[in-house]
Amino acid sequence: MLFNSIEFAVFLPLVFCVYWLVLKKNLMLQNMFLLGASYVFYGWWDWQFLILILLSTIVDFLIGIGLDKYKEKVKRKSLLLTSIVVNIGILFIFKYYGFFVNNFVEAFRFFGAELNVRSLNIVLPVGISFYTFQTLSYSIDVYRKKLEPTRNFISFAAFVSFFPQLVAGPIERASNLLPQFYKNRVFNYDQCVDGLRQILWGLFKKVVIADNCAEYVNLVFQNYELYNGSSLVIGAFFFSIQIYCDFSGYSDIAIGTSKLFGFTLMRNFSYPYFSRDIAEFWRRWHISLSTWFRDYVYIPLGGSKGGLYKKIRNTFIIFLVSGFWHGANWTFIVWGGLNALYFLPLLLSNRNRLNLGVAAEGKHFPSLKEGVSILTTFGLTTLAWVYFRSDSVLDANGYLVRIFSSSIFSKPESLGLRHALITPGLIVFMLIAEWWGREKEHPLTHLESKFNVVVRYTLYYGMILAMFLLSGEKQGFIYFQF
Repeated sequence: MLFNSIEFAVFLPLVFCVYWLVLKKNLMLQNMFLLGASYVFYGWWDWQFLILILLSTIVDFLIGIGLDKYKEKVKRKSLLLTSIVVNIGILFIFKYYGFFVNNFVEAFRFFGAELNVRSLNIVLPVGISFYTFQTLSYSIDVYRKKLEPTRNFISFAAFVSFFPQLVAGPIERASNLLPQFYKNRVFNYDQCVDGLRQILWGLFKKVVIADNCAEYVNLVFQNYELYNGSSLVIGAFFFSIQIYCDFSGYSDIAIGTSKLFGFTLMRNFSYPYFSRDIAEFWRRWHISLSTWFRDYVYIPLGGSKGGLYKKIRNTFIIFLVSGFWHGANWTFIVWGGLNALYFLPLLLSNRNRLNLGVAAEGKHFPSLKEGVSILTTFGLTTLAWVYFRSDSVLDANGYLVRIFSSSIFSKPESLGLRHALITPGLIVFMLIAEWWGREKEHPLTHLESKFNVVVRYTLYYGMILAMFLLSGEKQGFIYFQF
């Protein structure tokens, strides 16, 4: 079920009303209802996907109990290994099996040998990378004794399948989300209103901006040989905006929806395109995944401690694994490696934690130095996104070669009125709104304190009207494929 669908527009109010009006005084029934609603939400695509999420839930629930029961180091390690093998095994079969088989066959073909190895025609379950990492982190935290295991299966199952963030995150830690299923939740009007504002902002970014950008992006990336360099620059820029508005829009809707039910999710985006270096960008982009890899991969490997070799090795491991997490394609690995190259000079010069605050904090405009740093970081990020978006590394290379040709100085190909004026205007509006609200969780947070009711509701209804009149062709969320 898509957030930007009619089905969800009916589903959400219905679940909200039953949750608060019928079940408001019974925590167990609320959790059971959320679990059932989440399974309906996820099973809307294909009920067979529910088997996998139920399997992952049962395995890690039992392993958590076992880790608490057994004190022997060998048994506890065996249980943790079981969790890792089951979760990563499921992820490997459904997401990466075909990639490894195809590359194995191609490697032998390179040396003149033909292998008759059958590839499995497997449908990738929606959101499998997200809930797999979520359940896996629970087992690791229980093993590390950072979290008490739960014996409440309903609460644990609801935590794993919680529908607002199930399909594309944020990837929640059990230490943050699971305890919220144990506590009585009381309807909070202000929290719900803020949740609705965040949902509105997320839908606006997705439906009005991301989907508009997608039309031109799809055309250009699928036929890049037919376009000059300046047109490809616009295509790359539009994709940078598309993937941000698409993914951060989903996160805004997920976090806002959670607020409607009395839950607080971790922040997943913090205005990453206002970052002044790549290190800051990765502290602000897909925060739940970045911190997951930091805590469960990077730090156990030694982090930035140790000699020069270990620093370089760990940096490349974390970025390459992060790239591969996104999909079974060399384009994602190259994208990860390119970001590692961007990050490495900052790490080696101990400048990777230089920009921890908000750009131009307390000011209306950035300094010249900050402005140049922000534009440079955005430019580097946009170049890397070309690999992320392209179908193959060869296509990405060809795209970049055409960008950096003499045709970059040519007049862009005809964009049409929408992509030449309306879409850029909407992008400018979004960027101004986010710059103005960059010190808040989302740009609509502080409207009540800044503007009167007439101005606020004019803006709200204007955004809703834009979703009907200016929306692009309906697109799925990009991160659903991961």
